[in-house]
Amino acid sequence: MMKFLFFMLFMTPLCFKKNMFWLVQMLLFMMMYMFMNMTLSINNFTNLSYLMGYDMISFGLILLSIWVCALMIMASENLYKTNLYVNFFLLNILLLLVLLYLTFSVMNMFMFYLFFEASLIPTLMLIVGWGYQPERIQAGMYLLFYTLFMSLPLLLSIFFLYNKTNCLMMYMMKFYDMNLFFFYVSMIMAFLVKMPMYFVHLWLPKAHVEAPISGSMILAGVMLKLGGYGLLRVMIFLQKINTKLSFIWIIISLIGGFYISLKCFCQFDMKSLIAYSSVAHMSLVIGGIMTMNYWGYVGSYVLMIGHGLCSSGLFCLSNINYERLNSRSLFLNKGMMSFMPSMSMWWFLLLSSNMAAPPSLNLMGEINLIMSLVSWSKISMIMLILISFFSAGYSLYLYSYSQHGKYSMSIFSFYSGLSREYLMLSLHWIPLNLMILKIDYSMIWF
Repeated sequence: MMKFLFFMLFMTPLCFKKNMFWLVQMLLFMMMYMFMNMTLSINNFTNLSYLMGYDMISFGLILLSIWVCALMIMASENLYKTNLYVNFFLLNILLLLVLLYLTFSVMNMFMFYLFFEASLIPTLMLIVGWGYQPERIQAGMYLLFYTLFMSLPLLLSIFFLYNKTNCLMMYMMKFYDMNLFFFYVSMIMAFLVKMPMYFVHLWLPKAHVEAPISGSMILAGVMLKLGGYGLLRVMIFLQKINTKLSFIWIIISLIGGFYISLKCFCQFDMKSLIAYSSVAHMSLVIGGIMTMNYWGYVGSYVLMIGHGLCSSGLFCLSNINYERLNSRSLFLNKGMMSFMPSMSMWWFLLLSSNMAAPPSLNLMGEINLIMSLVSWSKISMIMLILISFFSAGYSLYLYSYSQHGKYSMSIFSFYSGLSREYLMLSLHWIPLNLMILKIDYSMIWF
């Protein structure tokens, strides 16, 4: 595990040299393929070294982090052209990747907390440093305070856990059962804010709308998954109390997911719509994890990976339009099929994955989550039907509004899609739809 950490650390001098923008990206792809070929045990933590190791959950999320970071560089060619602090931007992405890598691979609960919170800082720098609108400072404050508000209770509960058990190793936690109400709430609230759960989700659309394309990609692709990863890890020793209280979170998530799906129809900013749809998808993940059965765990993991690729690709598409029209408003982004017909196909492919059409990973994840929630309570079927129906609805709304209709008369000059953009979209869509052929790796853990 240390070799990849040193790989990333030794890449930092490249950030300060001229014309190294694409080399850093190529090295990240190389690292991705090296990591992909590592040995993986389905049941246990493997490659243990220096308090680090990975199991099935960490493995998929580390791969996703490296992949999304490489694609972030690919999406940010505008920064390279305008030379907008490019070296610092590369350094920021590498720092973020190191912190995410450490978050997913450390096995000590306190170290996990440390890197979990530290990954907030480079994200904040991305939003405040390279964001588009002046409101990005306010968005950064939202992001910071929503997350920090619940992180102190998490820290205190980790100390309490150490005081009681004299152990913070995640693998050993399965031998303990902490049946304490305040401990339970303070332990999981930080992860629910990060997911984000309905009621504590307001920071996410704001951060997305103000963030640059790279910020949006990493937020949607990986940062939301930190919450899900944390929940999967801590539920092991909160089982007894969670059986009593899980209904609260599941009800909030299902009804909240339905409300957010309706709210998607009110959006006229493309990024805002995609950000709200992320909240609706993550509400299903929270529901699946809280049911604490096998289908829920597996489904939440698969949907997290699928949503990370799909949502990141959709933000890329909205940015491609933004670079041409300097606007993300659906009132101006109309009739795009006349200008970029082949880009229209990518809109269709990624939005169909977003509404969980086969053969995407989203479909597999949602099927599992629906099974787990229906087996938990048949009444949840009502909300699941509505969420699934409306997720198809707002995806179609975004597609038909942006691709069809009479194009805006304010478009004077226009250029078609670049090969870099098509490659970037393929690298989102191909793994998202081909990984279903090897779904048994993600499904058979125990």
